[in-house]
Amino acid sequence: MAAEKPAGRSADGAGWDGGAGADGRGGAAAPAFPEERPGRRAGRTRRGGADHSNGAAGTDGGGAAERSGGASRSGRTEEPADPESRARDICLRLLTGAAKTRKQLADALRKREIPEEVAEEVLTRLEEVGLIDDAAFAHAWVESRHSVRGLSRRALAQELRTKGVAGELAEQALAQLDQDDETEAARALVERRLRTTRGLERQTRTRRLVGMLARRGYSEGLAFRVVREALDEEESGGGEYGAAYGDTAYQD
Repeated sequence: MAAEKPAGRSADGAGWDGGAGADGRGGAAAPAFPEERPGRRAGRTRRGGADHSNGAAGTDGGGAAERSGGASRSGRTEEPADPESRARDICLRLLTGAAKTRKQLADALRKREIPEEVAEEVLTRLEEVGLIDDAAFAHAWVESRHSVRGLSRRALAQELRTKGVAGELAEQALAQLDQDDETEAARALVERRLRTTRGLERQTRTRRLVGMLARRGYSEGLAFRVVREALDEEESGGGEYGAAYGDTAYQD
């Protein structure tokens, strides 16, 4: 009987030396039935540990949230308090992405509630150092929009007015385009769209092609002349565009 009592206590996981255990090693760290109560204790320990970990994580998370909130609040307080510094920072951020006209920057400062006199001072300073150059902006805008989109002088003039460039600066930028440039651009647009109208009546084709040119700012007279010439050439030339490109419609 004396031998059975220690065995029972060892099975219950009590703190016995136990000599050699079930696996031949000593100590209670290797109980005879690990799937029973010691396993349940381990489960409780894991759950307890998880709860404790969650609690710690929650505490740390809260602290991190507080620290983050503090950093965020600190970040807001670090924003330049005086209107002049704020205005300068706003303009420099906008100019980093792409060139802007003075009007575009002035509108942005107005939305940010920068006082008008401060905005004028900052914008004038940026012009003096060359960061605002409406003439260069207008020249580049006309060149790009005409070559890529095929816009006419009239359409480009309207876009420049919207950007805040008008008067002499706009005229100087538009002077790089002449009547021949507009005619060639209109012809290129019609040639690219001509195949998409194949199979339609001539009147319908004319209306669609002229409308396309009108949306790009071309005058009615120039549009009708260019479209008529293109259709006449197609009819008399045995389908010049069809021979070059087939019947695949061009996707503009």
